[in-house]
Amino acid sequence: MKKIWSDKNKFDKWLQVEIAVCEAWVDAGRIPKSALQNIRKASVDFDRMAEILKVTHHDVTAFLNAVGETVGKDSRYIHLGLTSSDIIDTAQALQIREAVDLLLEDMALLITVLEDRAISNKDTIMIGRTHGVHAEPITFGLKMALWAQEMKRNYARLEEAKKAISVGKISGAVGTYATVSPDIEAKACATLGLAFAPISNQIIQRDRHAQLITTFAIAASSLERFATEIRALQRTEILEAEEPFSKGQTGSSAMPHKRNPELCERVCGLSRLIRGYSVTALENMALWHERDISHSSNERVILPDACLALDYILSLFTGVMKGLQVYPDNMKRNLEITQGLVFSQNVMLALVSKGLSRQKAYELTQRNAMEAWKTRTPFLKLLKSDPDVSSLLNAKELDDLFDYRRFLKHIDTVFERLGLIKKTRKSQIKR
Repeated sequence: MKKIWSDKNKFDKWLQVEIAVCEAWVDAGRIPKSALQNIRKASVDFDRMAEILKVTHHDVTAFLNAVGETVGKDSRYIHLGLTSSDIIDTAQALQIREAVDLLLEDMALLITVLEDRAISNKDTIMIGRTHGVHAEPITFGLKMALWAQEMKRNYARLEEAKKAISVGKISGAVGTYATVSPDIEAKACATLGLAFAPISNQIIQRDRHAQLITTFAIAASSLERFATEIRALQRTEILEAEEPFSKGQTGSSAMPHKRNPELCERVCGLSRLIRGYSVTALENMALWHERDISHSSNERVILPDACLALDYILSLFTGVMKGLQVYPDNMKRNLEITQGLVFSQNVMLALVSKGLSRQKAYELTQRNAMEAWKTRTPFLKLLKSDPDVSSLLNAKELDDLFDYRRFLKHIDTVFERLGLIKKTRKSQIKR
């Protein structure tokens, strides 16, 4: 990614665009073929370009002068009929496309790792939490499958953003084609493997770039969500999952016992940075008239930085997920600390099936649940001793309600729907 956003690659792309336009001019009969042969040998002398820039204070004119010195008299055909943004924006699209291809590879790898984790933990039962409070049982595999599906949506969004940004613009000053024809644009963009913007002014419109960076921001926000969950599960009193901690690693300069979720915290911090860049990209859409260059300065920061940051945290989080420590025994311990309260909905629905109104069934169930909270008495024991409940549900019926398989009887269907297991493979969740 660093190579993609290097100055060398940027100026190489500028030259690639200039040559593609010259090739189109040759086809149109405006430039002699002999000149094109010479132009194709052009190179960028970066030191010379830096010297010229001190005088021109304009990077494109410095580039053209430096390149022209390597070509000689045929350099008069380079940049024929063009304006700076024809080159800058079209070349930038080539850079962005290369960067997005890397990010798509990153996402595909993370999706594979998450799906592997989902399959291997399909039956690893744990408590599901809402508002941070115990709700009902899920499996760790379901959580991983959910994350994998979210990343697949991010992948699809990024593919769409790549399509939106993979356009060139060779329409001259203010986009009227007064000095370069639409045919030249179409041929040059085809040579570069880009679509051409059907209409532009002096630049490619920045809604395309905003779509790209906001897509980055959504993907980064997904990574922060996942990383935040691991941070929460790694808390000492929970410890159901833990990011990798290598031999010799230290978590604190003062406390040798510390194993901190610093990798996930790093993911969270850089995700916030990327979201900040999305605000800048959105503000770049509102330029004066046919354009100004208020977008140009910040794009030199936000485009490479957003790509680098997302590339980094995708790689970082994939490493976390590959080495993630999962603790089923702790999951079981935490699942049971509420003395069976997770089965409260089962009880309420059973009472409804016996003819009680939902309101009355809720009241009876909650009465015993609150007593279990208060006294730390097993919920099942309280229900069996409550005559209002036991008169409707006998001991065996109550025992049957306290079965984890009731919560997860459709887990195989979910995994089959996601294409993660075959129908012949059944869950092994125990009572």
